[in-house]
Amino acid sequence: MLLNCDLGESFGAWTMGLDHKVMAEIDCANIACGFHGGDPDVIAATLQLAKKHNVMIGAHPSYPDKQGFGRRSMQMQPAELINCLHYQISALEGMAKVQHLTLKYIKPHGALYNDMMRDSTILNVVLEAIATYPSDLKLMMLATAKQNEHRKLAQEYGVALLFEAFADRLYTDEGLLSPRSEANAVHDIPALLAQVTQLINQHSVQTSSGNELPLMADTLCVHGDNEASISLVKEIRGLLNKAASSSSMA
Repeated sequence: MLLNCDLGESFGAWTMGLDHKVMAEIDCANIACGFHGGDPDVIAATLQLAKKHNVMIGAHPSYPDKQGFGRRSMQMQPAELINCLHYQISALEGMAKVQHLTLKYIKPHGALYNDMMRDSTILNVVLEAIATYPSDLKLMMLATAKQNEHRKLAQEYGVALLFEAFADRLYTDEGLLSPRSEANAVHDIPALLAQVTQLINQHSVQTSSGNELPLMADTLCVHGDNEASISLVKEIRGLLNKAASSSSMA
């Protein structure tokens, strides 16, 4: 599994995360496009950092909600949302081209991501936005119990998918993330590492009701918010490297 992380979310004098430390440990950088975080200087610096560490880059667009950090749902007409996505994607892709980098995928941020996973209408709009954009881009979305259904839908639009899992979140039986307002929705370190190990070895997670849910994930979402999270990412990287080494020796 590839490791992906949300990056470039600083703005002006406000700093979010330890991008310069986590970039060296990941495979995919989901870079904010300016609507929930990020600005031209931050985007340029994040792209430069990704280039230095040979990290794949993706756009991390959101609802136009900088005050709420993109965590509030918004009612938008399909054409409005498509234009909003095209605007953000093209801004990031243009700045990437300046540094001779190629944009590879899209991962919606925050409320837009959650809405896309819970509302098929919004998922269709996101897929249409990617399908009508003039570059070959994949969509990164949550691996759930509906993976086959989502893959079939994306194929109708001609869009390839990257399925992701979350190391630190408790899952429902449907494969959605348990709301943060619920108890134990965010794993402590032992539970997080146990979930990563289960994803690597058994391609499944244990849900909030105790069931085992099969999940085939291409990538694992991690965080680089502070020093403790950087250490944790390194530990997760070690688990993935160990599994890869064991597989190659089998």
